[in-house]
Amino acid sequence: MTTPYPFTAVVGQDDLRLALLLNAVSPAVGGVLVRGEKGTAKSTAVRALSALLPDVDVVAGCRFSCAPQAPDPACPDGPHEPGTGTSRAARMVELPVGASEDRLVGALDIERALAEGVKAFEPGLLADAHRGILYVDEVNLLHDHLVDLLLDAAAMGASYVEREGVSVRHAARFLLVGTMNPEEGELRPQLLDRFGLTVEVAASREPDQRVEVVKRRLAYDDDPEGFAGRWAEDEAAVRARIVAARALLPRVRLGDGVLRQIAATCAAFEVDGMRADIVMARTATALAAWAGREDVLAEDVRQAALLALPHRRRRNPFDAPGLDEDKLDETLDEFGDDHDGGDDDPGPDGGGGGGVPPQDQGPDAPADGGAPAPGEACDGGQPQGAGAAEQQPVRAAEPFRTKVLSVPGLGDGAAGRRSRARTEHGRTTGSRRPRGTLTKLHLAATVQAAAPHQRARGRAGRGLVVRRDDLRQATREGREGNLVLFVVDASGSMAARKRMGAVKGAVLSLLLDAYQRRDKVGLVTFRGSAAEVALPPTSSVDAAAARLESLPTGGRTPLATGLLKAHEVLRIERLRDPARRPLVVVVTDGRATGGPEPVALAGRAARLFAAEGVASVVVDCEAGPVRLGLAGQLAGELGGTAVTLDELRADSIAGLVRNVRAGNERKVA
Repeated sequence: MTTPYPFTAVVGQDDLRLALLLNAVSPAVGGVLVRGEKGTAKSTAVRALSALLPDVDVVAGCRFSCAPQAPDPACPDGPHEPGTGTSRAARMVELPVGASEDRLVGALDIERALAEGVKAFEPGLLADAHRGILYVDEVNLLHDHLVDLLLDAAAMGASYVEREGVSVRHAARFLLVGTMNPEEGELRPQLLDRFGLTVEVAASREPDQRVEVVKRRLAYDDDPEGFAGRWAEDEAAVRARIVAARALLPRVRLGDGVLRQIAATCAAFEVDGMRADIVMARTATALAAWAGREDVLAEDVRQAALLALPHRRRRNPFDAPGLDEDKLDETLDEFGDDHDGGDDDPGPDGGGGGGVPPQDQGPDAPADGGAPAPGEACDGGQPQGAGAAEQQPVRAAEPFRTKVLSVPGLGDGAAGRRSRARTEHGRTTGSRRPRGTLTKLHLAATVQAAAPHQRARGRAGRGLVVRRDDLRQATREGREGNLVLFVVDASGSMAARKRMGAVKGAVLSLLLDAYQRRDKVGLVTFRGSAAEVALPPTSSVDAAAARLESLPTGGRTPLATGLLKAHEVLRIERLRDPARRPLVVVVTDGRATGGPEPVALAGRAARLFAAEGVASVVVDCEAGPVRLGLAGQLAGELGGTAVTLDELRADSIAGLVRNVRAGNERKVA
C-alpha cells in the first residue's frame, strides 16, 4: 500500500487545510468543494486527510459499516444485535468521473431475483463511503445521472437501488469532498449547494514557498516512508487535536447574538434558502472547538462566512464566487454585541484561515476572473492587420431566455439537455440483448423471450424459468450535450456600439443556455484579415463569457476565413470527442469583404458544413430599414436556419425556431 503524503507537510493552502479539518471535527458541516488551477495540491491534501480521521467502530462482517451501538435495522446484511464490534480506519472512497451507476449505488443480480426471488446485492461506492469520506476529483465533470444519485443520497442519508420492483436500501452518510478546475466548467447549482464549504486555491507566487514545495515533493518521491516518518509527530498532534475538538464540540455555546449575526450575514448577501445559515452555525461551532473554546466569537462567524457563503451568493453562472469583506465586516459590526464582537481574542490557530478569504487572490487571481481593465484586454493577442478602425470592447446587453436550438436525429453523445440521444436514462423505447453487464432490465421483453421455452426447460411450478439468454436490456432515449461552436463576426460592419452590445447580449444568452444544457462551447472570431480561435472547445462557459466580454471590433469582414477556421476546429474536435455532435452558431450580418470574390469564397466555405451534415444556425444581425438578406443566403449555403436577434428570444411571437435542420431543410416562421 502506498504511503500517503502527510497532511501537515502540505505547504501553505491554509484555507484548504482549515476547511478539511473543520469537517473532520464536525462532519455535519457538509463537506468541502476545492476550486483551483491544476497542480495546487488539491488532491494531495484531500487524500492526506483520511489518515488523520479517528477510527470507526463497525459490526464485524457488515459490508455497510453499521455502528455496533445502533445498527441500521434495514441493513441488507442484518439484522445485527447491538453489542461490541471491531474498530477500523476511516475510509476515503474515490468516485471516478466515468463510473457507472451500478458502481456507485451497487447492483442487484436480476437473474437470481426473477428466477429465485433472492435479493443478491453487491454494494457500491456509496456503501463503502458510509461513515467515511467520498472524494470526487474533477467533480464538475461528473455525469448528470451520477450527480442525481449523489444528491439523493446526500439529502436522505441513504441509498436506494431499485430494479423492476426489487429494491434494496442501506444507510449512506458520508463526508463529500470534491475538487475541480473552474476552467473545465462549473457545477450544477443543486450539487454546489450540497457542499458545506468552498475554498479557492492557487499556486503561490513567492519563490521561497515554491522552492519548499519542490523540496518536500522530491523528498517524498525518493522515500515516501522515510518522509512520512519525519512528519509522524506533527500528524499525531493534529490527530489528537481533532479528537479533543470532537469531544469539546457538544459543549460549545452558540448564543443568540451569534445566531443573529449569522442570520443577518446570510440575509445581507441574499443567499437562497436556509442551508447557508445552518452551515455557518455548524462551521462557527467547529471553529470554536478547534480553537479549544466553548464560546463562539465574532471572528468565528466571519471565518465561517468566508468559507460557507461565496459559492452560495452567485446570482448567475457567470458571476465569480467571492465575498465583499467590507460589507461582511459592516454587517457583523451592526449586529454584534459586546460579548460577540468587542474583544480582540485571536482566531483559531494552527489550522490556517486567519480571516483571509480564499477568493481574494490579488495578483494571483485567474486571468478570466472578471471584466478587463480599460485598455487592457483589447491590445494584446489580436491578429495583425485588424484595421485602424478597431474599437474598444463594449459591454454585452442584458441576457435573455433563448429558444431551444437542437441538432436533428438521434445521437450517442455525453448526457446533457439539448438534443435527442440514445442514453442510459430517459424513456424506454425498446429492448436489445445486453452487451456486458445488464443494467436496465426490460421486463416484458425478458418474459416474452423466456415464455416459449418453459415446457422444454421442465417448468413445473409457478415460477418462470429464466436463463441468461432471455434477459433483455431496455433501450432508452434521453438528451445529450452538444458542442456549440460560436463563429462571431467582429468586423467593422458589426462595430456600431449599440448593435455590438445587442450581439454580445445574444451570444451571452446562448452561452447561458449552453451552460444549462451541459454543452461544450467554443468561440471563433473573425475581423480584419484573419480569424482567431478565441476559445478552443471547453466545458467552461465562464471562460467563453470572459473572452466575449473583451472582444474588440473593427476592420474588414473575412467571413470565409472565419468559416474555414471553424471547420478546422470541428475537424480536430471530432478526433478528440467523436460522439459529441456539433451545432455551429454563426453570428453575422452576412456581409463579406476583403480579397478576391469574398462572397463566393464564403459560399464555398459554407458548403463544406452542408456536405458533412453539420447542424447550423445563422443569427442575422443585419439592422436598418433596408436589408440585403445576406445572412439568410449564408444559412442556405450552410444547409441551416436563419433567425434574427428578435426571433431568438423565447418570448417573441415571430420566428418560432425549434430545431436546426441539417441538409437543406429549414423552418421559417
